[in-house]
Amino acid sequence: QTQLVESGGGLVQPGGSLRLSCAAPGFTLNYYAIGWFRQAPGKEREGVSCISNSGGSTAYADSVKGRFTISRDNGKKMVYLQMNSLKPEDTGVYYCAARFAPSAIITGTCRTSEYAYWGQGTQVTVSS
Repeated sequence: QTQLVESGGGLVQPGGSLRLSCAAPGFTLNYYAIGWFRQAPGKEREGVSCISNSGGSTAYADSVKGRFTISRDNGKKMVYLQMNSLKPEDTGVYYCAARFAPSAIITGTCRTSEYAYWGQGTQVTVSS
């Protein structure tokens, strides 16, 4: 079953940290690139970060560069998003998504249209 399950969201103060996890138990994960996306109320879903199937290449939105780090453990079928120095504008529902890409190199923008499989999302709220 090709299911993605996000966890780790919550309420955090500005400047705080959260670590999001994406479990992909039904995937042969080393064949899939994974992206993290977010959607704030009234806004379009946007790419936050994505990582190639091997973990060898990554991309980040300019708004999160230097603060967020994406990583993966194919053996555990897990992908992570470490979020530091969180800001109120980071608030939104965070989704992980997968696309079949056994040899892709990740560059540029993480595009929602490229990803076929999506999780249900986890809420992140950054507020004092």
